[in-house]
Amino acid sequence: MGHATALELAREGASVALVGRREDRLTDLAAEISSAGGQALVVPADITDAQAAAAAVERTVAGLGRLDTLVNNAGLMLLGPTPGADLNDWQRMVDINLMGLLHTTHAAVPHLVKAAADGPRQVADIVNISSLNGRNAYAMMAVYTATKFGVTGFSEALRQELAKQHVRVSVIEPGSVDTELRTHNSEAVQQLLNAGLGDVERLQSQDVADTVGYIVTRPRHVAVAELLVRPTEQV
Repeated sequence: MGHATALELAREGASVALVGRREDRLTDLAAEISSAGGQALVVPADITDAQAAAAAVERTVAGLGRLDTLVNNAGLMLLGPTPGADLNDWQRMVDINLMGLLHTTHAAVPHLVKAAADGPRQVADIVNISSLNGRNAYAMMAVYTATKFGVTGFSEALRQELAKQHVRVSVIEPGSVDTELRTHNSEAVQQLLNAGLGDVERLQSQDVADTVGYIVTRPRHVAVAELLVRPTEQV
């Protein structure tokens, strides 16, 4: 989803900083954006580390001149029964899904406030990617759900804090998306996920990217606080 979103925002005319742990993927994506006439900055970082996340934000501002849009997309989904679960899996989800988002947001907010005050758009955006699990709880997904409820709640509270400064905070809650996210689980868990969805046609990454693009291109006086996007047949 991050790949598709970066391409979408570049098509909209944004200069894009690409932040992630896998530098080879970032470099390939930057080349794709550049070949289409866009500008991309490769920023390898592990945002579960607060200092690394802050450094990534500062490198973005130094390299691109300002920061007026932050998309928090990093995520991990490790599912299974709560009794007997691996505590390391729980910690990894909290670190990536919640703390990583908090680290980047904390570092970015001062720059976003500045951009909203004196940048050309006169508005700035934080778009947090939560999940359908940020609204509904499901068995076998307890801690993943806890992290996504946290993202949704944090987003709404922050929206209220920053609204008067024209920093819009939005949260997107996708249903099932055809990405590699579920492949981090055991084969047994993947089979359960597939059985639960049946032959439902999943969302594609571009569907989420389109949603991000819609949110950040609204007029200055329009804020989309929350968007639930799910496959048509997913109930």
